[in-house]
Amino acid sequence: MKTILVPVGSSKNAVSHLQYAVDFARAFGARLYVVQIFNVAAKAGTLIKVDAILERESMAFLKAHVEKVDTTGVEVVIKSFKGKLIKTLELVCQTADVDLILVEPRTNSVKDEVYLGKTSGKIIKQTKIPALIVPEDFKFEPIDTILIALKSAILKKDDVFKPLISIKTQFNSKINLLLIKTQFYHEGDFVVNKELSDLLSHTTYSTNATTFQGVLENYKESKPNMLCVVRRKRGFFTKIWENNTILKKDFNSSTLPVLVLNGVK
Repeated sequence: MKTILVPVGSSKNAVSHLQYAVDFARAFGARLYVVQIFNVAAKAGTLIKVDAILERESMAFLKAHVEKVDTTGVEVVIKSFKGKLIKTLELVCQTADVDLILVEPRTNSVKDEVYLGKTSGKIIKQTKIPALIVPEDFKFEPIDTILIALKSAILKKDDVFKPLISIKTQFNSKINLLLIKTQFYHEGDFVVNKELSDLLSHTTYSTNATTFQGVLENYKESKPNMLCVVRRKRGFFTKIWENNTILKKDFNSSTLPVLVLNGVK
């Protein structure tokens, strides 16, 4: 893992999240891109160069945040971009060859009952970039045990597990697989390919209405310090992510970072 990107918002957790991102990047010897994306509709007849003003303010905002964290030993690149969130993020990630986005649950000050705000939800649901959701005020620590939850081990996209392999290699992590049989189970869903099987320490089988419920029922037994799921067109958070915002009553990982891999071509 050579390049990591962290979008910075205006939440009260922004500095804490940035420090986690720096510490995470340091563990891998990775370059860290600290970015903010702004978008404004131009008004006819305006004489003020709004873009230049917003870019200058955005860069000042980012620099002020970076100055509040310990960046020792980490190459930090600060960038501000104008554009639509998802398209701009994907273009930046493609250009900079980003391996992982670190996302805080709420990038703006939103209601306390919200787990993932609209912006974070868009990044997780609509991009095809692997992402790590880091709980608020979470301190970086080596990742000893990872629980990966799947309702089907059949993955059509190549290199899905690349970020997971990097984390396992870096921290010598133990990876446990939870295979969850739902009403949509098909023959062969639990056949694990060699790439994944070579990573595993243990496999557990569960029957639940959804993958999400299977995780809630089984994750404590594994005692992981990271949860891993795969982004699919009809996957882990299908219903609760339809509107981008996710409420804490539906899902709230306040103690576990959630690694979201991309299983969508």
